[in-house]
Amino acid sequence: MIKVEVTKKNISLLGHAMYDDFGKDIVCASVSSIVTTSVESIAAFDETAIDIKQTVDKLDIIINKTDDITNKLINTMITLLKELEKKYPKNIKIINKEE
Repeated sequence: MIKVEVTKKNISLLGHAMYDDFGKDIVCASVSSIVTTSVESIAAFDETAIDIKQTVDKLDIIINKTDDITNKLINTMITLLKELEKKYPKNIKIINKEE
């Protein structure tokens, strides 16, 4: 299962959806597409708005700025991930944490 932990300043993604084999997993592909598009869109407006830390099994998106564009893109990313969670609840879990 992919776990997405969301706080005001950080979004962490870890795990594998286990919907299908690596390279054939549509849930993992969807999460990758949503996150990559969102991160690249934010960077196109302001490269300093977020930082990315990636390891083999985890991706951290550190939110440095909370301007209007960054907020909208982050909120859209989370909304899309929540829609995916509704369709594949065994494969992706969104966890909202308060700091």
